[in-house]
Amino acid sequence: MITLLSRIFLRGERSEEQTRSAYGKLCGIVGIFLNLLLFAGKFFAGLLSGSIAVTADAFNNLSDAGSSVVSLVSFRISEQKPDAKHPYGHGRIEYVAGLIISAVIIIMAYELIKDSVGKIIHPEETEWSVVVLVILIASILVKCYMAFYNARLGKRYDAAALRATAIDSLSDCVATTVVLLCTVLSHIFGWKIDGYAGVLVGGFILLAGIRAAKEVINPLLGEPPEKEYVDSIEQLVLAFDPAILGVHDLMVHDYGPGRRVISLHAEVPAEGNVLELHDIIDNLEHSLSKELGCVATIHMDPVVTGDPRVDELRYAVTDILASIDERITMHDFRVVFGPSHTNLIFDIVLPFDYPTSEENVVADIDSRVKAQLGPTHFTVIQVDRTAVK
Repeated sequence: MITLLSRIFLRGERSEEQTRSAYGKLCGIVGIFLNLLLFAGKFFAGLLSGSIAVTADAFNNLSDAGSSVVSLVSFRISEQKPDAKHPYGHGRIEYVAGLIISAVIIIMAYELIKDSVGKIIHPEETEWSVVVLVILIASILVKCYMAFYNARLGKRYDAAALRATAIDSLSDCVATTVVLLCTVLSHIFGWKIDGYAGVLVGGFILLAGIRAAKEVINPLLGEPPEKEYVDSIEQLVLAFDPAILGVHDLMVHDYGPGRRVISLHAEVPAEGNVLELHDIIDNLEHSLSKELGCVATIHMDPVVTGDPRVDELRYAVTDILASIDERITMHDFRVVFGPSHTNLIFDIVLPFDYPTSEENVVADIDSRVKAQLGPTHFTVIQVDRTAVK
């Protein structure tokens, strides 16, 4: 159905961002319609059977319709252009929408569990009806379809709100299946398990809400970029021009899907022509922006490449770091030679989860440098941290 509707309503040329927003809004409209339809059917089935589990499941679909409204509004807001108050755009509103959807799911789960406990304490007979059976089966099929298309489009367009809706739809499939099984078992064996079914359904919905919340809280707080994305940046930078010798201090800021700002330091020969190197860096920024769809800012770091004494010391320190741990990397290496001692100034990069404290790592490096290069060699070390998914 989504494919058919997209052919009817999403015709014409669109950019990737416009297509993403259009699909998000279309999914929101379809979600509102289907969830209202399911609410009406299940509410009727709940009244017909007197089942708290069926009625609660109906109101869960009503909350899903409200969530689809939130998702629709979020996509409408997120496509707005940057302005004076929001210079990086409105993309993070989708994460906020996903969080609101998660909160609604959790609240509905709590209410369902509370009402179901009351039904366990005071059990009542439920009525059997083929109509109820047909409505529940149709609901399962519809929710499975909603989970499928929301998950597919959420993955394709990196849309947190759609992924949260997909998780909710999948939990609804499980919840309604439980309600269906309990309805059938109650009819066959005469068991009064309607309240227990309601608690079980509420548990499924609660877990789905918590999972959906975790998915959107991390990007709101700030999470590390994917390793593949970091690798692609480093490959593009190092392959751009032979004058670029290294890359470090890479930072990726996520302002919503398709709205990333990256900054990095590019090492260039200190003896090179400043104007030529600056032109290379400018062209590299434009290339990164075009290739990765981001805003790129690059700081140019000059490094000495023509002094054999500096090169020898750099290679020695690199070997020392590798002997401690292959994950420790170095950049911004400089040497200050003096009559009585030599200062080796450099930055090292440690993973955030590195088991040894920064102080102990620095002390270990310093002691190994003195042991290998001599007691007149002193280190001045700045520690950076890095993390990727």
